[in-house]
Amino acid sequence: MSERIDVLKTYKTYVGGKFPRSESGRTYKVYDADKNLLANACQCSRKDFRAAVRVARSAVKGWSSRSAYNRGQILYRIAEMMEDRREQFVRELSRAGSTTQQAEAEVNAAIDRLIYYTGWTDKYQQVFGSVNPVASSHFNFSLLEPTGVVSIFAPEESPLLGLVSVISPVIAGGNTCVVLASGNQPLPAITFAEVLNSSDVPGGVVNILTGYREELAEHFSSHMDVNALFYTDTLTKETEKLIDEHAARNIKRVIKRPIDDWYSEEAQHPYLLTDFQETKTTWHPVGY
Repeated sequence: MSERIDVLKTYKTYVGGKFPRSESGRTYKVYDADKNLLANACQCSRKDFRAAVRVARSAVKGWSSRSAYNRGQILYRIAEMMEDRREQFVRELSRAGSTTQQAEAEVNAAIDRLIYYTGWTDKYQQVFGSVNPVASSHFNFSLLEPTGVVSIFAPEESPLLGLVSVISPVIAGGNTCVVLASGNQPLPAITFAEVLNSSDVPGGVVNILTGYREELAEHFSSHMDVNALFYTDTLTKETEKLIDEHAARNIKRVIKRPIDDWYSEEAQHPYLLTDFQETKTTWHPVGY
């Protein structure tokens, strides 16, 4: 009997609560730490990104208008579902080169990070909003509102914890996002998308693409319906220059926060949440 050939999975993207293939039909090969072929992933294009932005924009109003308490409930539900998929996450991280102990630690930290931002969903307004003193008979309030649609480059070397760490503060504050997963290790990101799909996250709030930064950086930074771009890795000088040039043309907010250690305090704090908020100030007369 001839040797059996494994049926390799082709991991799809996650857009609008569904799992479509890339519009071009292109894929690229994903290898484990020993250079063995693991699976195929979609190589997304400009058209895939534009479709993801369209559904992310359509989800902004519904997601941002939910109560802070409800957004917290949904983030907590994602953490619950990740607990149920723990073994799969550990297996995928181990194939990418982590030891079992390291993989378990990363899964634990990713779940804990969701819980951390769950706690902030109904508190950041109180901490960062204010009642301002004014020299007139008015109340003057400053409140935070979501920026809108955020495009994100997920960290290359932290395919789960880094991914969760950049998505959580964005959606906790009522934004929606389009995320480019780690190019070399995209499998945990698509498994995380399956978790999102089976939890209570509305379709379009989180959209996950796979592919290459060099191909998509221009589109992530130039699309006129994207309000902010977020990344934490060190990019090539050419890519950073490209991002800065496009962001300057369309006045897009670019948030770069270099993070080397995803277990450190710099990877988890409320200012990551406020990076994607706009301050709105309201005046109200005192009395009648």
